[in-house]
Amino acid sequence: MDRTLNLHSGQRIGIYAATAEELDTSHLIVLAVRRGCRVYLPRIDRRARVRTMRFVQLAHGPLRRPVRINRLGITECEGPELTSARLLDVVFLPLVGFDRCGTRLGMGGGYYDRAFAFRHLRSAWHAPLLVGIAYALQEVQCIAPAAHDVPLDLVITERGVIRCARDR
Repeated sequence: MDRTLNLHSGQRIGIYAATAEELDTSHLIVLAVRRGCRVYLPRIDRRARVRTMRFVQLAHGPLRRPVRINRLGITECEGPELTSARLLDVVFLPLVGFDRCGTRLGMGGGYYDRAFAFRHLRSAWHAPLLVGIAYALQEVQCIAPAAHDVPLDLVITERGVIRCARDR
């Protein structure tokens, strides 16, 4: 996995703080910080008319930001500086299920699909890299994608890294 992602200093990494039902991301967060990456946690923007997801930088050491648990049970950083998903280099996403074409089943809120909808407008450049984190048993043969679904580029499981096909 490390060779595939090549996390390095200065990269902007979006990653979720795992709930009890999701794979633990704490070791990945520590690795990214140790490598000098700027780590961002997703936060539901309650000020928007349509609930959207933006990102807040996770500060370490003496600049620690307070965190809170939102109404969905998700850990979020406090702070006024909301960063757009467009500005991130790599984003690690939770999922319930996935297929090898990169179609992802989430928890049903649509926050990640709305946050990365701009990728539908790009034909060659697909930044940020979208990486699902899952157990291998969460893979299903085929998921019929909805028009709003934003495909994953990679999925990391305990069995290795899956590069998602772009044949749909």
